[in-house]
Amino acid sequence: MRIALLEDDIDQAKLIEVWLSDAGHHPYIYYAGAQMVGALNTESFDVIMLDWEVPDMSGFEVLQWIRENLDWSCPVIFITQRDQEEDVVKALEAGADDYMAKPINRAEMLARINTIHRRNNPPDENETILDIPPYVIDLKKRKIVCDAVEIDLTQKEYELALFILRNVGKVLSRGYLLERVWGRNPDINTRTVDTHVSRLRRKLNITKENGWKLTSVYQHGYRLEPDVD
Repeated sequence: MRIALLEDDIDQAKLIEVWLSDAGHHPYIYYAGAQMVGALNTESFDVIMLDWEVPDMSGFEVLQWIRENLDWSCPVIFITQRDQEEDVVKALEAGADDYMAKPINRAEMLARINTIHRRNNPPDENETILDIPPYVIDLKKRKIVCDAVEIDLTQKEYELALFILRNVGKVLSRGYLLERVWGRNPDINTRTVDTHVSRLRRKLNITKENGWKLTSVYQHGYRLEPDVD
């Protein structure tokens, strides 16, 4: 998962970064509230982790900004020394998904992250066909059909199309798409995403006539959403 961490204690931040990296996740560390908000304006994440008492904006103020400006489904976990009941209740009522009081341990933190992610992204092991009219995606044969005609896609175009179609309505940053579709490859840059998205618009015929629009979100990435009157 791509995980954003807000933590102004450098040693604590580095420790959590190591825990997350060793578990196969991709952590991004921010040491001040305003710094994280600036990043969230241009990047997308699977999970956001917040300390409460940080410079510029408190973690609680960052949570409020997230819930007012970003996709509500993005899980938010507090990791903080503030362990009073009223603080926990205040954070959960404002939209936090979980709350951990410091000091934390590695196993519990990773378990909570995985549990929240599964809850927000329940797998369907029996799913073989994804029907998003007019598109029908055959997950086993790795092909996409539109109006009974199979679309000629490269493997990477198929993977990108599938990821975008699975995330209708969500803003997906270029960096997020690069990691989820291409993996962490230093030889690949964001222009690759733009090129593939342009091809997908044409190949999938993403138009108002088909009921969809794939729009570019300024300084962020792309969003697929219904285009209906």
